Amino acid sequence: MSVTVAKTAGFCFGVRRAVDLAEQQAKHGGQIYAYGEIIHNMHEIARLEKLGVRTAESLDDIPNGAPVLIRAHGVPRFVYEQLREKGCEIFDATCPFVHKIHEIVDQERAAGRLIVIFGSKNHPEVLGIQGWCGRSIVFQSEQDVRQAVESGLLEGEAVSVVAQTTVNRSLWDISVGILKKRCTNLKIFDTICKATDERQSEARLLAGASDQMIVIGDKKSSNTKRLYEISKSLCGDVLYIEDAAELRTQELLHGRRVGITAGASTPAWIIKEVSNMMSEETKIENGEDFAAMLEESFKTLNTGEKVTGTVVAISSTDVQVDLGVKHTAYIPLNELSDDPAYDVEANIKPGEEIEAVVVRVNDGEGTVTLSKKRVDQLKGWETIEAAHDNHTVVEGTIIEENRGGVVATAFGVRVFIPASQTGVPKDQPMAQLLKTKQSFYITEINRQRKRVVGSIRQIQQEARKEAAEKVWSTIEVGSEYEGTVKSLTSYGAFVDIGGVDGMVHISELSWGRIKHPSEVVSVGDKVHVFVIGLDKENKKISLGYKREDENPWNVFKNQYAVGDVAEVKILKFMPFGAFAEIVPGVDGLIHISQIADHRIAKPEDALEAGQRVDAKIIDINDEKKKVSLSIRALLVDDDDYADED
Repeated sequence: MSVTVAKTAGFCFGVRRAVDLAEQQAKHGGQIYAYGEIIHNMHEIARLEKLGVRTAESLDDIPNGAPVLIRAHGVPRFVYEQLREKGCEIFDATCPFVHKIHEIVDQERAAGRLIVIFGSKNHPEVLGIQGWCGRSIVFQSEQDVRQAVESGLLEGEAVSVVAQTTVNRSLWDISVGILKKRCTNLKIFDTICKATDERQSEARLLAGASDQMIVIGDKKSSNTKRLYEISKSLCGDVLYIEDAAELRTQELLHGRRVGITAGASTPAWIIKEVSNMMSEETKIENGEDFAAMLEESFKTLNTGEKVTGTVVAISSTDVQVDLGVKHTAYIPLNELSDDPAYDVEANIKPGEEIEAVVVRVNDGEGTVTLSKKRVDQLKGWETIEAAHDNHTVVEGTIIEENRGGVVATAFGVRVFIPASQTGVPKDQPMAQLLKTKQSFYITEINRQRKRVVGSIRQIQQEARKEAAEKVWSTIEVGSEYEGTVKSLTSYGAFVDIGGVDGMVHISELSWGRIKHPSEVVSVGDKVHVFVIGLDKENKKISLGYKREDENPWNVFKNQYAVGDVAEVKILKFMPFGAFAEIVPGVDGLIHISQIADHRIAKPEDALEAGQRVDAKIIDINDEKKKVSLSIRALLVDDDDYADED
């Protein structure tokens, strides 16, 4: 006989949490009252009764000031109010998933909406949910939904839909489909517990692959009944038992495949009693004996322990993980990664396995806090150490800035990059690196002190060296480059042309006269330059910036010739005449004898600085780049001017 036990068999998180809380309070504080049966299992209730857990069917059964446990099913709002009036100390073990439903319906009630609940009308969980609603309707079947729709019960209503956590998934899907077609103002909240889905799905698969199924649980447990119904539909031989006393070994199919599952209200000790009645020689399919597997499922987790689980659900605050143990595990979103740009939806998917480290175990609440980023750090240290030893490039994200430099995170490990190694010039802010991905080398590592130092600058230096070698292998006079102005001096600008710096002399920056390179370019400017001089031996490059087609003399020659008249601007005076600008960068001389049609003592007697006048071009000297102008030529007849010349 081969036996396969469902991984989800036994207490769900909510029930286990309630039982553990009741047991702890009874042991340490004496008697405690449970409002309603804490669990749908008479054997477990009897065990807890012996410990001092009393079951109160009504509020009148609870003495004033007594400690009271709220079971996992939850209770209506008024129960809390009346217990407070009685001065009772409340120990709330409401399942977090049920509590979430209470919050949802309370908000929808406040919005004036009609609440539709899918579930069993008299089930304590449903009664508890109704206690947080205003107007509500409970649907138990597909027929209930169809009748309500056909009768017009929901017509014109703003409807919000929730479900009992253990409701049948197929009922939910079909019923919601009907409502979607008929309700125009519908809000749907899928509140079916994923653990219930998983338990039923596993039972379905197990029953289909087994010759016999054993379903363990109280006959009053709705979720156990559902497991029995699922098993019965897929397996011809199903035993529904509440405890080991109901199991007759002669009913077992020796030599055949047997599957075992248990309801969410079935305690571990009952499952173990059943297991003890199985043959000691019976082995589970994976080779472990039944009892050993059960012990594994009920094992205690320890802080710092590395675990592997399955992602169950993702919320706005955490990721729920199934570890296959009695505790429900959560990874807070801030424990997923150190990367501020980490995309949870893109990296975490329900159903996928995930590794984490146990950060905190809360046996009272039945929860475990996990950290994925700490596992990443453990793996990351190995990667970081290998990168350091092999001098390989590491890529990380810059997450913060401090006085000494910046901090990057790579493979879950924090890497400090000193300011001098960031590659950012001293006069520029390091904040420009924040939230950017950068490549760097690991230059120092101390695992004991958890200290890692990196260098972006080394990467840049190597890249610059490689680029420089490429430039020197191809550069020649006339080569053109797109460069970046790195620094300015009084005599020129240094330009990085791709790993190599060249200098543009001040005389090569502009065709006009400038006093400092900053009049033309600034540090950081992208400029187009060309090589005008090259000394490979001494690694010196002279660059040109001003273009021949921008040469003012060429501009002048393209516009004017001897005999043309130009409007010029008087610039300055000399004893022998006045200089005037013809085009930017080209000046002409108006000799004192050519300023007026009569004799003058000095140029200022006839002209003013800044004055614009018409002048005739009477001579152009290409070799010396000089132009002679005459105002007088425009004041006398051409013939007279010619005779006088």
